[in-house]
Amino acid sequence: MRVFFDRELDTVATFWRIYRRDGVALAFTSHDRDLTFGGIRHLAAPGMVPAAIRLTAALSNDSAEVQGALNHDSIGAADLAAGLFDEAAVEIGAVDWVRLDHHTLYTGTIGRIEDDGTQFAAELRSSKSLLERDLVPRTSPTCRAEFCGRGCGLAASHLTSKRAVAEIHLENNRVRFIGIAGADYIDGRLRFLSGPQTGVAFRIVAAEEEWLTLDRPLVEGTAIGARAELREGCDHTLATCAGRFANAINFRGEPFLPGNDLLARQGQP
Repeated sequence: MRVFFDRELDTVATFWRIYRRDGVALAFTSHDRDLTFGGIRHLAAPGMVPAAIRLTAALSNDSAEVQGALNHDSIGAADLAAGLFDEAAVEIGAVDWVRLDHHTLYTGTIGRIEDDGTQFAAELRSSKSLLERDLVPRTSPTCRAEFCGRGCGLAASHLTSKRAVAEIHLENNRVRFIGIAGADYIDGRLRFLSGPQTGVAFRIVAAEEEWLTLDRPLVEGTAIGARAELREGCDHTLATCAGRFANAINFRGEPFLPGNDLLARQGQP
């Protein structure tokens, strides 16, 4: 195997690959010309460099960061804001730009992305981050179970439908669907099945009649009549669980447990 940096002058560049959840794969190199290896063409992006990579044998999360100018159409500010790169898989490594020998140094997923209009910085999370999750349940007045997930007991297929987009309001970040009760979809999920944001999961944060307000920016290009997948939402309260879904038996919370405000409550006559 090629040993990198074993001489004073070495023909080494960095490379990174991004595998988005919508199936798009992008690859870049810090070299000043495109390089093709591993069956993938890596676009020259000398302004984009790994700022720091830390690998350890411990169980703590390995960290890495990539900074650079937005100098490729494949990574635009609108795509970043639209969430197309959220949770994308990432590989970072070193490549000999003469012999094209290469080695992957880091694998992970994209976390928080910061963009100041001229540059972006992406926080990367390694697979070790899964070990930092708190697996011990905590008491809470609301349900801890993921809606339609493990512990909830409701089937997502029964609460999901495919509908056509009737109107889009980019400025207010809203989408309208005919024949829906918008209030049922608050805290729910929307996924477009066509257009520039295909496959991106939006959380529905507010609703007004048939209009749904989304948690991240919409971009131009989604056509009126495009199909979208809508899943209803839940506010994780016992009243909603029992009254709307008749699912109180699976409620994963303690709504009647006294909280920190017990001493501050006013006595009742």
